[in-house]
Formats: sequence, C-alpha cells, structure tokens
Amino acid sequence: MKIPRLSDDEVKDRLNKLPGWALEGGKLHREYKFAGFAEAFGFMSTCALVAQKQDHHPEWFNVFDRVVVDLTTHDAGGISALDFALAAEMEKAAQPLGRAIR
Repeated sequence: MKIPRLSDDEVKDRLNKLPGWALEGGKLHREYKFAGFAEAFGFMSTCALVAQKQDHHPEWFNVFDRVVVDLTTHDAGGISALDFALAAEMEKAAQPLGRAIR
C-alpha cells in the first residue's frame, strides 16, 4: 500500500505543532545536542527501536554529542504522516537526555 504524501500546507501546519523541527531540503530536519557521546548514542538506540517498530527509518548521523536527523518517506515521494510520528517519538526520547539545538 502506497503511503500518501502530505501537501505543503499539511506539512506547514504539522511543523507548527512540532517545535524545533524545520523543513530543509524537502525533509523534516532537526539537530540534537546531548551531554556527551553516551547520551547521544542512547538517544539513537531508543529511536532505532521505535523506528524499527514503525518500519520507518531515519537518515541521521552522530558526531560525539550531536545527532542530526532528516526524515522523509521515500515511498510517498516526500513527507508523510510517518515522518511526523517518528519525529514526535524522537522528541519524547530526547526530553530526559538533553536539549535540541538548531
């Protein structure tokens, strides 16, 4: 089943409800900064389990205390509700660990 792509207006509306996230290069974008590498890696491990359950995997990279995330749905050809669902879960995972930068 094909996943529907959100319209530009839907993306803007949902972004307003997800502070810290931005639209960059056609993807949802967020940068997180943590107290150190262990916290950053712990965040990624937590998010990896959530992403696996959702069968929706982020584009991301980690350098020491920083994690950069880009979300898009390839099957939809853009941003879908799955991206926002994963972003919301990432926000929950980040709360006890550190603050986001951007």
